[in-house]
Amino acid sequence: MSAGDASAPALQPEEAARAALYGLIARLFYGPPDQAVLAQILNADAIEGEDALALAWRELAEACRSAFPVLLEQEHTTLFIGTGKSEVTPYLTHYVVQFATNAPLIELRQQLQRWGIGRKTSASEPEDHVAGVLEAMRYAIAVQHRTLEEQRDFFERFVHRGAIAFCDAVSASPKANFYRRVARFARDFLELESEAFRML
Repeated sequence: MSAGDASAPALQPEEAARAALYGLIARLFYGPPDQAVLAQILNADAIEGEDALALAWRELAEACRSAFPVLLEQEHTTLFIGTGKSEVTPYLTHYVVQFATNAPLIELRQQLQRWGIGRKTSASEPEDHVAGVLEAMRYAIAVQHRTLEEQRDFFERFVHRGAIAFCDAVSASPKANFYRRVARFARDFLELESEAFRML
């Protein structure tokens, strides 16, 4: 991805927290968490309150406490990679193509290009992988300091509908255990983001 502007103002704590959550969720869906990522979640500040997001965070942290990386790798492979066909496709345009009048993957690529965000040459996944789309949101917030209006437009066009459907598919899979917790937390976070964007 392109470098950020070193002279840009520091992020407000709330924006930094949002970016960090986008980055964490992207990391969890991109590959199974190792001990370092599990420890990061366990040692992170708790999300205070009794709302859905706070409860989902505590549930995810508790799942991390008893997780074994080798089992998480097996679950991640079964769900999102598979042999021949994955249990749940991680490509978000799969969930929106029936509602789209244009080619959503092409539109996503064009938008990323306008923002100067490019896929790493070593990456084998297309841009609509859930991890890539969420990482683009993190980058737009934390590095490029995009306005809330720009973030909202990207979120509504390329993130919300597909990511919610993806999380629902993960939650519905009988082969999801740890990732059911990840999906619940991701869904609650994205719905909170959607509510906040509607207030702009």
